[in-house]
Amino acid sequence: MAKDKNQMYFATNPEAAHDEHIIDYHVNDIDLKFTTDAGVFSKMRVDYGSGVLIKAIAGPQFPKNNILDVGTGYGPIGLFAAKFWPDQTVDMIDVNERGLALAKKNATLNRINNVNIYASDVYESVEADKKFGLILTNPPIRAGKKVVSEILAGATNHLVTGGVLVVVIQKKQGEPSARKLMKETYGNCEILGRDKGYYILKSVKK
Repeated sequence: MAKDKNQMYFATNPEAAHDEHIIDYHVNDIDLKFTTDAGVFSKMRVDYGSGVLIKAIAGPQFPKNNILDVGTGYGPIGLFAAKFWPDQTVDMIDVNERGLALAKKNATLNRINNVNIYASDVYESVEADKKFGLILTNPPIRAGKKVVSEILAGATNHLVTGGVLVVVIQKKQGEPSARKLMKETYGNCEILGRDKGYYILKSVKK
């Protein structure tokens, strides 16, 4: 039987019974703890794709300015970005209110203050005049191709010139079409890395 959409991680208010866990994740001498719960994406561990993306951005090669994490869930990508670049502000957005509450809790738990965490259906609530140097996403594949495409193509409206979109996506879950869309939208798409079927894709706004 198909799972009720209201139980899924891309629901605004998941109805799944609460089942909180605390997990640890370690990258580049940084240890963060995350409180997770039912009704959010990958509640038992930081999912492999998010881990691949976090490790890919750990180097110094990305522009900072402002940073946006789209589909933040309970916050692993955005909170690691905030730790990597403590002099920058990271906006963390999601449609899932339970995930956002957890992301705020996790920011406090890890004493991270350089974040703005708020509800947004894709980019709907992002200030139109606020531009970002780096947009990060592990897009919600189960929300459907339309939502994923809106995240990837819509980022161009929120990037500064020279700003970068970095995406993690599995080959079997749409990487070829995502890469094609990013190339069509930005005129470029580079494969930064591959790991167990996960691809890190990068596009630069010209």
